[in-house]
Amino acid sequence: MTQQVPSTEPELAGVRNFRDVGGLPTVDGRRVRYGVLYRSGHLAHATAEDAVFLSSLGLHTIFDFRNAADQKLEGPDVELPGVRNVNLPLSDPADGAEFWKMVRDGDLDQLREILADGKAAARMVASYRLIIKERTAEHSRVLHALAEDSVPALMHCAAGKDRAGLSVAVTLLALGVEREAIVADYLESNAKHRRYKVHRSSSSASAYSPEVMELLSPLFDARAEYLSAAFETIEETWGDVDTYLEQGLKVTPQTRERLRERLLD
Repeated sequence: MTQQVPSTEPELAGVRNFRDVGGLPTVDGRRVRYGVLYRSGHLAHATAEDAVFLSSLGLHTIFDFRNAADQKLEGPDVELPGVRNVNLPLSDPADGAEFWKMVRDGDLDQLREILADGKAAARMVASYRLIIKERTAEHSRVLHALAEDSVPALMHCAAGKDRAGLSVAVTLLALGVEREAIVADYLESNAKHRRYKVHRSSSSASAYSPEVMELLSPLFDARAEYLSAAFETIEETWGDVDTYLEQGLKVTPQTRERLRERLLD
């Protein structure tokens, strides 16, 4: 199939961090097909125009990795006619609503206590490791669905960075995409127009002071060290990617081949 390369990235008013994962190279010289796998932040605030664009993609399935707390905070995704919505909550990278409440409402001393001296980045690394080790059933379900009938698909969480980022990365590993290309796609979430907006309850200037923003930045950054921790966890736990896919995710070589047929040129 000839790849249809999108000429411009769509500007969506109410959906952040949207992109087509097409074009990424595999180790055996193929590429991810355009128009079959997308990723984004949540769709709860999508405008009518955004919904028209999303509907034009011909999506089969939307995978929403948000948990109940996320959905309560942001609201449900907009409904797109004829599109299947699958909610597969993954553990929250910031470890729950209470933590996020402190991020939103906490004063500088509180934020220093929970985030300073590398604690924020360490929390993110630990969460990536945990998702890989403990959410094998969810990642297995995604890969089997993609191999069977669920493309074109859109994967999202709240910001489209961590839980969706890991699920996309796992999918790309199964497709045999080059590791450097997986990391480069993940880091695209750092682009200014993609980044999740930090919400603080206080309207005072101190709520967004340089020190506060520096303390919060590890939570809102896409950092190569986070994804590296996920890859290291695969190797430490299962030995290599093939064993992780076969034993951890119960994805047979035959299922991987169907996945490649659906998603690769």
